[in-house]
Amino acid sequence: MNWVPAFAGTSGYESAAMTEKTIKTLSGSIGAGLACACPRCGKGKLFQGFLTLRPRCDVCGLDYGFADAGDGPAVFIMFFAGAIVVGAALITEVLYHPPYWVHALLWLPLILIVTLGPLRPMKGLMIALQYHHKAAEGRFGGGEP
Repeated sequence: MNWVPAFAGTSGYESAAMTEKTIKTLSGSIGAGLACACPRCGKGKLFQGFLTLRPRCDVCGLDYGFADAGDGPAVFIMFFAGAIVVGAALITEVLYHPPYWVHALLWLPLILIVTLGPLRPMKGLMIALQYHHKAAEGRFGGGEP
């Protein structure tokens, strides 16, 4: 595969997208998203920080400018994490009646684990599904403004 730095050509990559295998199936897109990999090739990294997207894939050159997961991953995680933590706290309170400091000791680490742990894979999944389904920003009206 021949590629050129982004400033050297019009697309930045010389036939990189054509020579790499692309992900065509929904299950492949889901796997790439959960692995935080490029939604097109499944090999390049999606993130450069904890939740910061890279500008483009290092392997196939896909521009990640289309990606906008917004607050979707956080909202899904809050619903599931809330159900898990509140349910466990209520069961613990009813069965054992521990003091408040025991609740803090038990549930604060669990909250961090069940919210921060799946946040990156869920954001990757949302971006991969956006790419797979060719999701775009909604537009009102059919014509020019």
